[in-house]
Amino acid sequence: MARARGLGGAFVRAKDPESLYQWYERHLKLTRESGCFLFRDEDQVSGMTVVAFFPADTKYFGTSGQQAMLNLRVDELDKLIEELTAAGVQVDPKRESYDYGKFAWIVDPEGNRVELWEPVKK
Repeated sequence: MARARGLGGAFVRAKDPESLYQWYERHLKLTRESGCFLFRDEDQVSGMTVVAFFPADTKYFGTSGQQAMLNLRVDELDKLIEELTAAGVQVDPKRESYDYGKFAWIVDPEGNRVELWEPVKK
């Protein structure tokens, strides 16, 4: 039976895509590859996840003007939140914890809410 196996990508409208890429590179230590951020599972079983920023006037998303929320897997969530707070990043004080991981939220420079997820280590 065919089924979804994970996030294939997140595409976000941005007023200044280049500046936004640079912000994510600086604060979340992401590295661009082929013009976007690629996340590959270490075992390569489930493929990769793509994160890409598009110009605000892109027609790729249709005409709704919809923004998207990113969910990014992270390690050491608490330490990352401390570093982001110290760097002046807007951090939501709300935290959630479940048997499958911990969650926190930040806001990027264009007002996009970003969910950070630290999965439970197996």
